[in-house]
Amino acid sequence: MTDDDQGGRSTTTARGPATAWPLENALFSAALLARRLPWADAPARALGLDALTREGLTRALLAYLGRTRSGRPVRLRTPFGSFLVPLCADDAAALLSHADLAGALGAARGLDAGGHRHGLSPHATPDGPGARDAELPVAELRALLREDVDRVTGARRGDGTLDWQVWRSGMLRLARRVVVGARAAEDTLLSEVVAAATAAVDSRSHEARSAALSRRLAPYLTDPDPASLAGRLSTGGEAAASAVPVVAHALALVSEAASGTALQALALLAARAADSPERAVAEALRRYPPVAAAVHPVRAPFVWRDLAVEAGTEILCAPGLLPHPPGQDGPAPWPGALCTAPAGCASAPFAELVAAETVRAVVAESRPVPISPRFDADRLPDTLDPSGLLVALTELAGGSADARVTVGLPTALPLAAPGYAPASYGALAQAGAERLERHAESLAACAGNTGWNGDQAGEHFRMVLLGHADRCAKAAADVRRAAQRLAG
Repeated sequence: MTDDDQGGRSTTTARGPATAWPLENALFSAALLARRLPWADAPARALGLDALTREGLTRALLAYLGRTRSGRPVRLRTPFGSFLVPLCADDAAALLSHADLAGALGAARGLDAGGHRHGLSPHATPDGPGARDAELPVAELRALLREDVDRVTGARRGDGTLDWQVWRSGMLRLARRVVVGARAAEDTLLSEVVAAATAAVDSRSHEARSAALSRRLAPYLTDPDPASLAGRLSTGGEAAASAVPVVAHALALVSEAASGTALQALALLAARAADSPERAVAEALRRYPPVAAAVHPVRAPFVWRDLAVEAGTEILCAPGLLPHPPGQDGPAPWPGALCTAPAGCASAPFAELVAAETVRAVVAESRPVPISPRFDADRLPDTLDPSGLLVALTELAGGSADARVTVGLPTALPLAAPGYAPASYGALAQAGAERLERHAESLAACAGNTGWNGDQAGEHFRMVLLGHADRCAKAAADVRRAAQRLAG
């Protein structure tokens, strides 16, 4: 097989990918296996030796392979399988795009830290000339998000922290309302069916679960809510069945972005690693993509540049493991962070927009404070699992007291608190001190109300309120000193 140059005078023979040496395979396998042991990086990370972390070693190995193999993708054998691994982000995107245009790719599967393959939401493209412009206008989207965001932030603990399960269930409700419509907002089973159908991709139960998903979506698509994404994609009636894959895919992506990426973005904003909700979401997707590694099976042979790829090959794309672009901190932006479709996905930008607007709605009324894990903009973690992320929301600085007493739920530490580092307790104490200060201001403002002026009893209660305000202010000062001591 040959590829002619522009003049047609010379040819280049296509050849298969180079195979890594046993030692190189062993090092790459060790790096993949080490992803299951995040604590193994603690000594090197504490000393600032990023090159000795598992990500640093993997990137160094791939950079070495790039130098010794002329930058061509390399076949690497691991305990999880034999993969063709592109050595830079640009080559990965170009290789997958070319294979997709040639019709040579099968459905991609995710690869978790344990080496287990898992299903990904099947990519589906909207039909019709105006389908790609079906996203909700930003103003309408913000109005839809407000109620659900207020519901979630109002349910935070007494110490201001967001409970992961409460946040996730609230964001899944938000996703159903925005994508499917108001009638689907309380349909928690719909989200479960979408997750089950996604997990069953390439399994014997996939067809049955896909049919269950179609039945679950049918009532909402027959007469779609015009204020939802489904209402803009489908006119209802008999044509609603054709919109099921697209709506299901959009719901899966928006659910992931709103529940996971938005919470990571809040933590990045709190650490001042981004200066706007949009940049925070983009940074979260760049550093912590929901699809951190994907396996693309090759169903038919094809040639990319001078590389011959055979059927049966599996292409592994893991942007976080690739060498960082020159001058950049962290991996290059990856279009497949939410959806692995090589040609791009119309639902992914909408999911990113929903996440950004969710973050904007949260920070419009409160200030996020990272509790655990603790990090700053100069040293962001290589992994940030949303389910293990604890963020507190405090009142915005400079808020005016309006004589309403700011009493919330009883202050209680989360159950996982004993495992936190002293600095995490410091951040939690700081949030408590700010809450006490706001409570003191509110009590003082309440005491200043002229309604207490009418009689002796009113004056007595005013003195009681002012006494409580003074004690809260002193307690806030004590807690703040403890927070400074814990934070070091």
